[in-house]
Amino acid sequence: MTTRCKPPDCPILLVEDNPDDIMLTKRAFTKCQIQNKLYVTHDGEEAIQFLRKKGKYKDAPTPGIVLLDLKMPKLDGFEVLENIKSDDKLKTIPIIVLTVSARDKDIERSYKLGCNTFITKPASFKDFIETMMQIKRYWLIISKIPLAQYGE
Repeated sequence: MTTRCKPPDCPILLVEDNPDDIMLTKRAFTKCQIQNKLYVTHDGEEAIQFLRKKGKYKDAPTPGIVLLDLKMPKLDGFEVLENIKSDDKLKTIPIIVLTVSARDKDIERSYKLGCNTFITKPASFKDFIETMMQIKRYWLIISKIPLAQYGE
């Protein structure tokens, strides 16, 4: 069964290994008044465990959106993306690749693997805030997000 996710009930998963980027994202959520619960995993392997509700994540919610970095230890963002989009229970979750890369090769590969949006992280915090506002407007206000009901 699939239900619609409505802000601020829609949990968001941030898959990011850089502590500074995690802190900046949390600050941006506050500045942008994004009230959605933000969950953080620090590498690709942990993200897959969270999404599949394994181990310490057995009670984790299924996120309505995943913010995914590409360059991470264990499993990189491409491998996480491939895992999500090949899993019938997870593949409808929108994936926003949010990374420092602006390489055409990374953009093309991300879309081929099924990402919904590719965003290069802006260098300034002011621009990052504006990026988060755009994500909020589009993904949490304008669009309708299916929330996969994993395991049901």
